[in-house]
Amino acid sequence: MKLLHSMISGNGRPLIILHGFLGMGDNWKSLANRFSENYEVHVIDQRNHGRSFHDDDFSYELMVEDLVSYMDHHKLDHVDILGHSMGGKAGMLFAVEHPQRVHKLIVADIAPKFYPPHHQEILDALGEVDFNKISSRSEIDQILKKYISENGIRQFLLKNVYRKEKNQLAYRFNLEVLEEYYDEIGVALPPRSLFEGPVLFLKGALSGYIHEQDEDLISAHFPDSRILTIANASHWLHAENPVDFYDNVVNFLEND
Repeated sequence: MKLLHSMISGNGRPLIILHGFLGMGDNWKSLANRFSENYEVHVIDQRNHGRSFHDDDFSYELMVEDLVSYMDHHKLDHVDILGHSMGGKAGMLFAVEHPQRVHKLIVADIAPKFYPPHHQEILDALGEVDFNKISSRSEIDQILKKYISENGIRQFLLKNVYRKEKNQLAYRFNLEVLEEYYDEIGVALPPRSLFEGPVLFLKGALSGYIHEQDEDLISAHFPDSRILTIANASHWLHAENPVDFYDNVVNFLEND
């Protein structure tokens, strides 16, 4: 059985954290440390990301199956789930397919709707890096800079670069498969799927991922849901305003 890699810390009610596309659990280390003061935190690397296994297939259904296997292995019957972007979509699908195993769900800056492809420039930039010719992160950054002006996004991507061998750098994510199945990232939650447990949607005030017109769709899938806005934050709201993000998540988890 292929088991997802995770970082586990703390004691208490289990909280699973699911990262977004091209991310990994390491991106959540600071917040996970805070959550672990009150919860047993499982920060997961999803398939084809981080230190988890690489596989030729990729979809939300498979991510849900991976999570079931992970929970069974760790004897987690009933959990809270916090997912950002792609991780939020995976968390939503898990909740509607396995409602008896989810206590509360937090979805960070993603709606259950279809999103058209919008990461192509990033994938093009990553694909231009030839690790047979490049031996430093600074060289990779120079290539990425031709496509991506925002330093924060480049640094986020560069965290995925590691030393595979003494003189060989590589990506932790499986770029070839993620490119092949890129259309899977934007798919909507299946029609008429329903989770009746408590759900908190957090959206960045400066992000365009969740709009007012998405609220009816959110309510249709998640009738016991609320939407809160994180000030001074865009799509990476947990990194850009971690204080408000943490406070809202904990307030939701601790109050029924």
